[in-house]
Amino acid sequence: MSELASTRAPPFGAWERMLASRYLRAKRSQGGVALISLISFIGIMLAVAVLIIVMSVMNGFRTEMLNRILGFQGHASVTGPLLADATRAATVQRVLTVPGVTQAAPLIEAQAIAMGPSQITGALVRGVAPADLARTKIVADNIAQGSLAGFGKGEFGGDVIVVGQRLAQSLGVTVGDTLTLISPSGADTAFGGTPMQKPYTVGATFAIGMSQYDQAYIFMPFEQAQLFFGREGTADQIEVRLTDPDSAPQMKAPINKAAGPTALVLDWTQRDASFWGALKIERSMMRLILMMLVAIATMNIISGLVMLVKNKGRDIAILRTMGAGQGSIMRIFFMSGAAVGVLGTVAGVTIGVLFCAYIDPIQAAIEWATGTAVFSSDVYFLSRVPAKVDFGEVAVIVAFALAMSFLATLAPAWRASRIDPVEALRYE
Repeated sequence: MSELASTRAPPFGAWERMLASRYLRAKRSQGGVALISLISFIGIMLAVAVLIIVMSVMNGFRTEMLNRILGFQGHASVTGPLLADATRAATVQRVLTVPGVTQAAPLIEAQAIAMGPSQITGALVRGVAPADLARTKIVADNIAQGSLAGFGKGEFGGDVIVVGQRLAQSLGVTVGDTLTLISPSGADTAFGGTPMQKPYTVGATFAIGMSQYDQAYIFMPFEQAQLFFGREGTADQIEVRLTDPDSAPQMKAPINKAAGPTALVLDWTQRDASFWGALKIERSMMRLILMMLVAIATMNIISGLVMLVKNKGRDIAILRTMGAGQGSIMRIFFMSGAAVGVLGTVAGVTIGVLFCAYIDPIQAAIEWATGTAVFSSDVYFLSRVPAKVDFGEVAVIVAFALAMSFLATLAPAWRASRIDPVEALRYE
């Protein structure tokens, strides 16, 4: 009768779950392994939390860098003979008709020497039309001082420029001050290109949070840049922005077709290939290393279950003589070990997600306590620790942690199910 009842009991039924819970919570004096289970739980929890936090920070870092770099430099560029004044406007209009293209702006980019009251330094000058600068949201939405109201007004675009905030501070100028620019290659003469020097009025400063731009770039009206750098009648490139930056490699062909056969189109993955490639490899290797850490943490479950099976040999024998099958014994010890992995994974996900959600106050608290910046913008180009939780990646982490936990329990649970009741009770 007892064997019949056992065979009719559903797998993972109430009595199996009850025994698994009792064995997991058993005290050391009762042959339990509560301490080892606690250590396993803490190890899995910390490993999963660290993996989520690190990958979220790397995701956030990539997203911030992508948004700011591409928001500043564009997603693709068009160069070639078609940049002459006679054909440039028509080329821009054709590129704008390509589905997925949101902006196409001709620009000039050249180096210059900037002289302020207290400093002389090199700068990168970008000549853009006032309307195109207003549509460049990363600059227009991050004006620190002044405004874009006077930019582009006056003869040949006027003399108002927009300067990066860090560059303005290092030069000792502010809104309304005069900043002198020197172009190494100005107007052409019979003796070649001659340097050109001209004073400009600082109309606004911008701060986008990346030091490589805030302390190096100056925006100048497009027509003024043509005159200042000797680019009359032409431009350096047409900067293209897309709805989806990740689609830039696929968008090259239609953009090139629209621009014309003489056009050369480069997307952001080619322009910064070494940087983005290194970032991708670093992210993949970090994920692999931390997943190994999760796997190592789950191995503690094995030692705990082996001790539990050894200590509970008499109980297993009694259960077998009462009619419990090998499958029931295996499921009991499987649930005992798997519970540690499940609880540790859930706790780790909770801690990891909460840490990422409150990473700004955590950073502020650490900086207040230590008195040092934990994420210097001079080193990392960003002023804060970015964190973006990718719940698809979190699901992969959870699945991996649970799979490793379940695999770790199989061998000890299978060993428990193979214990011979006669041998186990012989010396009792």
